[in-house]
Amino acid sequence: MHKNNIHNKPYDFDNLMMINPELKKHMFTNNYKNTTIDFSNSHAVYELNKALLILHYNLTDYQLPEGYLCPPIPGRADYIHHLTDLLQTNDTPIVGLDIGVGANCIYPILAAQIYGWKMVGSDINRDAVNIAHHNLNLTEALSDYIEIRHQDNPAYIFRNIIRFGEYYHFTMCNPPFHASEKEALKGTQRKWSNLTGESNSELNFGGQAHELWCNGGEALFIKRMIKESVQFKAQVGWFTTLVSKGAHLPKLQKQLHKLKAAYKVIDMTQGQKQSRILAWRFEDQSNL
Repeated sequence: MHKNNIHNKPYDFDNLMMINPELKKHMFTNNYKNTTIDFSNSHAVYELNKALLILHYNLTDYQLPEGYLCPPIPGRADYIHHLTDLLQTNDTPIVGLDIGVGANCIYPILAAQIYGWKMVGSDINRDAVNIAHHNLNLTEALSDYIEIRHQDNPAYIFRNIIRFGEYYHFTMCNPPFHASEKEALKGTQRKWSNLTGESNSELNFGGQAHELWCNGGEALFIKRMIKESVQFKAQVGWFTTLVSKGAHLPKLQKQLHKLKAAYKVIDMTQGQKQSRILAWRFEDQSNL
């Protein structure tokens, strides 16, 4: 993980349990005499995330309906920390856009609470937008830093969201990485098997259909994003996205090269999980 990520150290379960007593129901001592939770249990993961957000990121409360994506906080914070390395600017305030903010609104919350960045989050799902609004209202200070916008046309990514006269230092995205619901289910079964050694279709981190898959999957979504980004190159410093499958990079890099965009790949590692951030821009930058 990034050197500035406070989650480089083991979880402080004693303090987390004090912050969120519901977490205690899911805690146990494993064979190595360590206090932990069952990370294959979606309810345990939710209560852990809630405690982390309250303890480390000064939230008053955090609520997420059952079945919605409840992402692991350490990995999401890593993306934010890598972005500050990428930006290399003293501008104040930094303004960012999260594409596909989801009901959890996790990236804007972390960006606001870690670095005081101003954030806009967009989503095509109206329910997700409403839930994100609700979570912002639970912690009064967040409304000063975060705005949620509904993308009412799924054919667009940036259009209708980036408004005339606005400038964003960066955009970010964690795109749906499955190409179909069937593929998402198979991925879930593999993850569950790795965690427990058993077969099950329950999502340990949850997730609605629009959060987990889209037609064409991750590769096609990012290709669409790159194509549309040209129209907004004067309003964005860096376009970025997570790329979960390294095999997708060569074609994406080829597309960026054709569009004469400068780009870089930032590797991220959390335990055995490996991912990367693909970042690009259209201005000539000598420091790439």
